[in-house]
Amino acid sequence: MFGSLGDLGGLMKQAREFQNKLQAMQEELRGQQFEAQSGGGMVSVTVNGKGEIAAIKIDPNAVSDVEMLEDLVKSAINAANARAQESMKEEMAKLTGGMNIPGLSEMMGGAGK
Repeated sequence: MFGSLGDLGGLMKQAREFQNKLQAMQEELRGQQFEAQSGGGMVSVTVNGKGEIAAIKIDPNAVSDVEMLEDLVKSAINAANARAQESMKEEMAKLTGGMNIPGLSEMMGGAGK
């Protein structure tokens, strides 16, 4: 019986260590920025690791066609967010050794989806 409790204690310690590493990784990724462009560089969007928009740059030549500009902004935002999510997936794979842990992506804000 004592062997089982020792194993449980070791497992709990590993879980706490994993949680600490996960939190550190989340903080690191939140501080990173991911940029994407659309329209041949007419629109540039930068997002942080949480998917929040940090900057938008628009070439004045793109303003003449509002519908095109809207599409370019949307495309650049989606591409920047995709880069942020891909980076988080890569970091998660490093942390978990490539294992798919159920519920982990939800803990990370859905980034592993």
